Amino acid sequence: MNTITKRILVVGGGTAGWLTAALLAKKHGQSIEICLVESSDIPTVGVGEGTWPSMRTTLQKIGISESEFITQCSATFKQASKFVDWISSSSEEYFHPFTQPAGYGKFDIAPYWESLLSGSSSAPTFCDSVTFQSHMCKMGLAPKNITHKEYETVANYGYHLDAGKFAQLLKSHSISKLNVKHVVANITQVNQHPDGSISNLETDSSGILSAEFFIDCTGFSSLLLGQTLGVPFIDKSDILFNDTALAMQVPYLDENDPIACHTISTAQSAGWIWDIGLQHRRGVGYVFSSKHQSLEDAQQILKNYVGAQAEDLPIRKIEFKTGHRECFWRHNCVAVGLSSGFLEPLEASALMLVETSANFIADQLPLTKAEMKPMEKRFNQVFTAKWRGVIDFLKLHYVLSERQEPYWQDNKDTTSIPDSLQEMLMLWQHRAPSEYDFLQSYEAFNAASYQYVLYGAGFKPDFSLLAHTLTHGDRAKKQFDVTAKAAQQMALRLPKHRELINQIKQQGFAKL
Repeated sequence: MNTITKRILVVGGGTAGWLTAALLAKKHGQSIEICLVESSDIPTVGVGEGTWPSMRTTLQKIGISESEFITQCSATFKQASKFVDWISSSSEEYFHPFTQPAGYGKFDIAPYWESLLSGSSSAPTFCDSVTFQSHMCKMGLAPKNITHKEYETVANYGYHLDAGKFAQLLKSHSISKLNVKHVVANITQVNQHPDGSISNLETDSSGILSAEFFIDCTGFSSLLLGQTLGVPFIDKSDILFNDTALAMQVPYLDENDPIACHTISTAQSAGWIWDIGLQHRRGVGYVFSSKHQSLEDAQQILKNYVGAQAEDLPIRKIEFKTGHRECFWRHNCVAVGLSSGFLEPLEASALMLVETSANFIADQLPLTKAEMKPMEKRFNQVFTAKWRGVIDFLKLHYVLSERQEPYWQDNKDTTSIPDSLQEMLMLWQHRAPSEYDFLQSYEAFNAASYQYVLYGAGFKPDFSLLAHTLTHGDRAKKQFDVTAKAAQQMALRLPKHRELINQIKQQGFAKL
């Protein structure tokens, strides 16, 4: 019998559960019942507090006002990631912004930038040469004005947010506006059909919950996909060494202190510190390898970074396994969020993977049992490629470093570098990253992102073998001039980040 999908059960709340439920309800809520069951006992992990620009589209899609989101989630704007001391420990820095390089998709500007460096010690960085966004970050500017409409942009942006507050907003919106049914109960038993697929869940206070399709958002426990369906966990700690995070919430000393409009990632002896500016506090944490550093030393490094305030602030320790499930969809169950895997919060990949998974499921939802198997195959192909791409890109940051501590030297050992990344690094000795290097619909990070990190971190290709192909010199020079002028204009057109946040809280953006 070709069963029709009439009910979907999202198991687990938090950002992963409620965002998935909201997207499903928005698209299918008229004909399919969406129910979310969560325990009252499990707190949100809340490690990831940064999003990609795609979150703007997702919030619009489910009908949440940008002004409401920013106000209720203590959210701020994120325009880039800034990397400090990753090249060496001498305060060198570079940016990975959200705006693509000038000319991107029309011609490759990287070789022309490289030619500018010959004989010049004062040439601007790649990022500063090809986009105005790094200049905006240095000046502390917001990505738009209060007169712009919600989700409208001058410069591309994502968000920094309070993960706990975000989950609450999604929960309230899903229940009140999207008719998601909410059950608070602990799951005591997961029952399966003879073919191995899930039939229903037994709970301690709400009886038996049945559905045709189940979404596992149960966090690290991976109750459905991992424990019940037995999908193995693929350990990636041989590539990405970090396994522990120490997190602190650091209040501003003054309520009008500037808010950084980019994530700050500062390399340390055995890991790196994230620094994320929200409205009322900074989220600061040290991600490190316990094999390379003791807990006591790591705590002291974090305290030294925060300064005198650290003495009165609690430190939360989070241990994690780096890796992902062998597959992400099996039978009538798909995992979203931590139940599918976890990587360190470098480049805000965690919420991106939640978002892309939830959007895929909503857009490609199997409406009959016959569609389940081919959709399972498709999803697993896409997300296996996506996770591989994220791992390669995160590893790239370490491979390019010139730091001498054992942790950093171990990261450069070729046995820890995926073959796919080693192959690309070999090709990029004489050519810039291009879309030919990536299966664009599957990859998490595109050629532009690789260029920003490669050239920001000091990777020096030799483009001389391609000299005969460089026929856009005049066009490139014009683009460099346009970028420099645009950076100057932004300083006149746009407010400081803190100023815009205060205006949003007072009056909100113009409605769409």
